[in-house]
Amino acid sequence: MGQDESVPLSPNTPSVTLSSRTLEAVAEYILSGRVRQICVMTGAGISTSAGIPDFRSPETGLYANLARLNLPYAEAVFDISYFREKPEPFYTLAQELYPGKFRPTVTHSFIKLLHDKGLLLKLFTQNIDCLEREAGVPGDKIVEAHGSFASQSCIECRNPYPDDEIRTHIQNKTIPRCHGCDGLVKPDIVFFGEALPADFFANRMLPTQADLIIVMGSSLTVQPFASLPQMSEDATPRILINMEQVGGIGSRPDDVLLLGDCDMGVRKLAKACGWLDDLESLHAATSPKAAAELGKASEPEKERTADEKVEDEVEKLTKEVEETLKLSRWHEERTRSSLKLERSSGDLRHVFVGAKGGE
Repeated sequence: MGQDESVPLSPNTPSVTLSSRTLEAVAEYILSGRVRQICVMTGAGISTSAGIPDFRSPETGLYANLARLNLPYAEAVFDISYFREKPEPFYTLAQELYPGKFRPTVTHSFIKLLHDKGLLLKLFTQNIDCLEREAGVPGDKIVEAHGSFASQSCIECRNPYPDDEIRTHIQNKTIPRCHGCDGLVKPDIVFFGEALPADFFANRMLPTQADLIIVMGSSLTVQPFASLPQMSEDATPRILINMEQVGGIGSRPDDVLLLGDCDMGVRKLAKACGWLDDLESLHAATSPKAAAELGKASEPEKERTADEKVEDEVEKLTKEVEETLKLSRWHEERTRSSLKLERSSGDLRHVFVGAKGGE
């Protein structure tokens, strides 16, 4: 583990673990069998292509679009002290961000692909949108460093609150109250002024066990999440898939930068690994149509009523009779054709015999 400097690495500095500081070398390393555990760290940039705004981008970021809520300052919507006094702005925003409205991106499906390949040690995410879960990444593989909409509880007594009830409140922009103490209820998202989940601190040393670190869509400006990539061993390769260089990644001999759109970046990496078809299939399965068809296929067959069963039997018998009649007509036509052929042959023989007898 080392403290990363922001000074660019000299092109002449040789890599230690990788054959070179290239995407192809990362793919070669993954496929070599030496990579068994990958730690992935993600931020809001992996969800922007799903239609979810990030927080800090000028003009398009979430904070830049909160003026309509009449907040004293943009971050107040996630400030626990402000929430205690005025929870309405948060629940107005929650209606726009609540899971179920957005489809996982290709990047989310790439993380699921790593899990399916048996390579995902842990996903650390700053996101609260639950799209990793919707892409199929198991909950026990995810550390939601800033919490998420996956659960909710009372801010006073900490008692959990039912999923279906908070969903109704968010849809109606109403404020849920604890059934036990009448305290305010909110999703288990970490607000300013609250401690990070214990799960984060219980797992924050996992990067030391990783064979590869993948950082995607994060500015790496918020601590302590921003320090996670530095927890890895100095010789552990790190790949940054991001719009810009961040967090000192690029300062170690085995750092690889893939700057640009996250979805494009993971497609390139998947292609280099020979996994592109697998990735596209996983992402196709996240479409609303595919999900609906899967749900329909998994529904148990409804018990048919007596009348429906009778109708089925009548329809079946009708089809059998129709097929029998078709077969009978076919036999009849074939028999007639055969008789005509025999009659014609007989007449022809008679002509030939008569002609021979007259010679």
